[in-house]
Amino acid sequence: MNDVRPIRAKSGTNHEGTSAHNRRVMIDALRFNGSLSRADLSRATKLTKQTVSNIIEELENDGLVLSLEVVRKGRGQPSTPYKLVPDGAFAIGLQIDRHVTRAAAVNLVGNVLVRAEANLPRGGPARGVKVILDLVEEVRRELATLSSQSEKRLVGLGVAMPGPFGMEIIEDDAWMMAAWQNFPLLETLAAGTGLDVGLQNDASASATAERMVGAANGLDHAVCLYLGYGIGAGLILNGELYNGSNGNAGEIGMILTPPRQGGGQHQALEHRASLASLYQHMGLDPADPDLHAKLAAAAESPEPSLAGWIELAAGDLRWSVQIIETIFDPETVILCGSAPEPLARRLMQAMDPLLPSIADRRDRRLPRVQLGMTDPWAVALGAAAEPISRAFDPRFSAILKTRANG
Repeated sequence: MNDVRPIRAKSGTNHEGTSAHNRRVMIDALRFNGSLSRADLSRATKLTKQTVSNIIEELENDGLVLSLEVVRKGRGQPSTPYKLVPDGAFAIGLQIDRHVTRAAAVNLVGNVLVRAEANLPRGGPARGVKVILDLVEEVRRELATLSSQSEKRLVGLGVAMPGPFGMEIIEDDAWMMAAWQNFPLLETLAAGTGLDVGLQNDASASATAERMVGAANGLDHAVCLYLGYGIGAGLILNGELYNGSNGNAGEIGMILTPPRQGGGQHQALEHRASLASLYQHMGLDPADPDLHAKLAAAAESPEPSLAGWIELAAGDLRWSVQIIETIFDPETVILCGSAPEPLARRLMQAMDPLLPSIADRRDRRLPRVQLGMTDPWAVALGAAAEPISRAFDPRFSAILKTRANG
């Protein structure tokens, strides 16, 4: 059945006290490969057949895995393939941005089941939190109509918003969303929803989405260059998302760029090449609900003002890609974010030729830069995928936690 195609899976361990890690490895292998037999899982994960059988039985009892019809091929023994139960787990993701909030519910395999959005009123969290809690409740109610098990199997609420986090910032700094940064957001959302709540920046959320169902799926080393109101980098290192000591890893939008030709001063990258800089350049209202469609239309037209911005922004992004490749040595850099697809594609094309770097090798399997998700909902999807990842993906910390508790 599966012997004719390569199986991608992380390795488990047959040492005592590592069942939590092995369970995650099995779920990850089934998510990536679709369906596998016990023999396939044993070979791919390097776990004994008995260990695989024990975990499969456990996952079946937990409603996370189901068996398919027996497959008979040639003269070999018949085999039973297993696959994940999509409705085995659910999670909700929440994006909080400067003018809008979006919520999405996903299942165990990353399918988006429900989504809803609302405009955030002026006044910061004092007025905005109620809008957000109502939005999450709306998504939960609709999810419950799709699955009677949704509340029982809801593993958490993931929240994504612009970083950096934990910095001393002026209360009226709209760019840094200071009022939201200084508000006890996670505690308020946990109390209001009764769910476990996790926080990541929007670039990391976008990378989480790419890792689960996008261009980074199956990659161990990738950097997602996130282009939104600001700019960030989501770092996938050794198959895991890297957040740094304060959740601020990848805040490349704050890197000071060299002055452009003709003089000028050093500026933060995101003040020159983000969508916010484009809005300012073209005199657009970032709170306009039709902004995404207007940008997409402009990107497909010979608008000279936009063409000028693309040329300058592509130069800055080309420079940032060279830095990312030099520091992290990824398999690929994925350009993603909330920019409309026509705009993101024009930017990527304008970045060519890329600057020379250690990534410029003849034996490359993937392009140095490729296009990822260009969707306003990508951050909410990644935020929803984060609780799923936290609960089920293989992590080195799972081994450490098990051994510490053993």
